[in-house]
Amino acid sequence: MSGRIPDSFIEELLSRTDIVEVIERRVDLKRAGAEFQARCPFHDEKTPSFTVSPKKQFYHCFGCGAHGSAIGFLMQFEGLEFVDAVEDLARSAGLQVPRTEGGSRPRTGKGLYEIMEAAAAYFRERLPENEEAVNYLKGRGLSGEICRDFGIGFAPKSWDGLLRALGTDEQQRKLLKDGGLLSEGKGKSYDKFRHRIMFPIHDRRGRVIAFGGRAMSDDGPKYLNSPETELFHKGRELYGLYLARQRVGRLNAIIVVEGYTDVVALAQAGLRNAVATLGTATTPEQAEILFRASDTVVFCFDGDEAGRKAAWRALQATLPKLREGLQARFLFLPEGEDPDSLVRSQGVDAFQALMREAVPLSDFLFDHLTAQVEMGSIDGRAKLVTLARPLLSTIPEGVFKEMMNEKLESLARHRVQRGQPAHITRPSRPRPQQSRTPLRLALAHLVQNPALVELVGEIGEIRECDLKGVDIFMNLVDFCAKRPNMTTAQLLELLHEHPAQSHLRKLAVWQLPGDPEHQALEFRDAVTGIRLQWVEALLSRMPKIVEQSKEERERFLHLQNQRQSLKQSLQGIEVES
Repeated sequence: MSGRIPDSFIEELLSRTDIVEVIERRVDLKRAGAEFQARCPFHDEKTPSFTVSPKKQFYHCFGCGAHGSAIGFLMQFEGLEFVDAVEDLARSAGLQVPRTEGGSRPRTGKGLYEIMEAAAAYFRERLPENEEAVNYLKGRGLSGEICRDFGIGFAPKSWDGLLRALGTDEQQRKLLKDGGLLSEGKGKSYDKFRHRIMFPIHDRRGRVIAFGGRAMSDDGPKYLNSPETELFHKGRELYGLYLARQRVGRLNAIIVVEGYTDVVALAQAGLRNAVATLGTATTPEQAEILFRASDTVVFCFDGDEAGRKAAWRALQATLPKLREGLQARFLFLPEGEDPDSLVRSQGVDAFQALMREAVPLSDFLFDHLTAQVEMGSIDGRAKLVTLARPLLSTIPEGVFKEMMNEKLESLARHRVQRGQPAHITRPSRPRPQQSRTPLRLALAHLVQNPALVELVGEIGEIRECDLKGVDIFMNLVDFCAKRPNMTTAQLLELLHEHPAQSHLRKLAVWQLPGDPEHQALEFRDAVTGIRLQWVEALLSRMPKIVEQSKEERERFLHLQNQRQSLKQSLQGIEVES
């Protein structure tokens, strides 16, 4: 096992990283007072709503809600996993990433990345030598330039051409086998890929981790992919994503197609934002990666039954990833067409026209389900609810989930004639704004400025308080007391597994106006407000004064005096229950 990255290292890494430098290498930032602003790289906008705070080491977009640390920015902008983002920042800071539980991280892929790159070079060099392969690619309308961009190559018919070229010793042969480039038969090793057009598959850092081989005839399977290896897990990778992001950067939309040649053909036509799944149904991991790359994902499938089944599996994988601001659409091509053939026969304008008609996920979901039931009967509509509820329950909380549930309710209550589209638009209810209670204010100030923990004072009496959320506040107080010089970014990364982490992230982007002195005063008042709420809760639970014992009366008077004192000490905070 690779081991866990220690929290202490994450804290040190973020202390050595300037988020402004990380982001301005990718986004045109302009100073605006104590912060920096830009047009958000994660959604289209005309006026800047994306801010970067050097003090908090935190970014936030007031338009789409994107926010986080330098690690989070790399994950969202570059589409990296957490570990890859940490390693990228560590390299820039000159740090070595340590691991707990078993020492340092094993050098994953030691020698494997090199052998995969060597194999890719071998296949590329074989391509111009084979007239049949060159003519095949020309027949598919692919130019030499686009083949070069995608590193397309050719695997000769020879049973051991690659093995003889790269398997110069036992260690090299083992690497070829570990990389999925060799097969075994009758006690001998031989090349896995033979007489095929070769498409190298890159990870999100641009390293070759696997290959897809396309047959030029009907001899054998049409496509042959690398097996699962230490480097390659097909359910977590997407063909063409690295190259798309290298050419375009942040993608306004991303098109998911089924074949390697579809990706290359669309790129040659000018659509450099296409990727392909690797011979499997779309997985939740791939859906997560897609939405890191773009806010809009268009799944492109054949219009036949198999294509619609694949689309439905993609929908199921996508629903749990549909955070606010993200959307998925479904494009079904005319029968007998795929993106490659359609672009070649009708041109890119025809394909883009079809793209504009792609069906929103919500319409596809309800049209698919209503087609399975009799909407003219109560029983049929009840069955619709039974079918839909498990799917809608997987959607993250937010406006989209609310609207999907409203749509289901509308369909269940209204008879829909056969052939009538299921999609019905209804205005959404505005989401209630979180009230600024003393507890939320105290949490927000502490998340945004952990140094304020020094102003908490003596609050031992509320440590056992059973008011909702106070335990989170006390946890945060204890955490900040040990690290009062943390930034917001460090705090949130170190608490990434805390049960209330999503709530703390929302509070981290609350607008807290005023200068530092005003904010410190508001924080002290918020803490006082928490104590006051606790005292009032205790008073409300005491028996009526005529029923109190002597000790209870003394306690009652003490709490009344305490309440009066706390009220007098408040300096303007509005206490809400």
